[in-house]
Amino acid sequence: QVQVVESGGGLVQAGGSLRLSCAASGSIFSVRTMGWYRQAPGKQRELVADIFSDGSTNYGDSVKGRFTISRDNAKNTVYLQMNSLKPEDTAVYYCKALIYNTLGLKVYWGQGTQVTVSS
Repeated sequence: QVQVVESGGGLVQAGGSLRLSCAASGSIFSVRTMGWYRQAPGKQRELVADIFSDGSTNYGDSVKGRFTISRDNAKNTVYLQMNSLKPEDTAVYYCKALIYNTLGLKVYWGQGTQVTVSS
């Protein structure tokens, strides 16, 4: 069994900051890519940022320069520092982890955490 658990969402005013965390635990040999996606009401889920096991990163165009993704490999944890938040950043943020375990290489998703940015 693998658990992927997000934390750190909440309500913030425009221009403010939030930090999300996501930890993977359970039957894990190694965690490959970890990333954040978001889904606003009526919209498709979109990439926010992901980070590979070598530390390289990839960001969605709408968050470049404002959000920073990082990871702690020893803790199988990924973080998303969100600065200069805008109302359009309001969404449920989901953590995605590509994990190698006894079942092979599989994608696991967290349950999501709500981020609401007020204008």
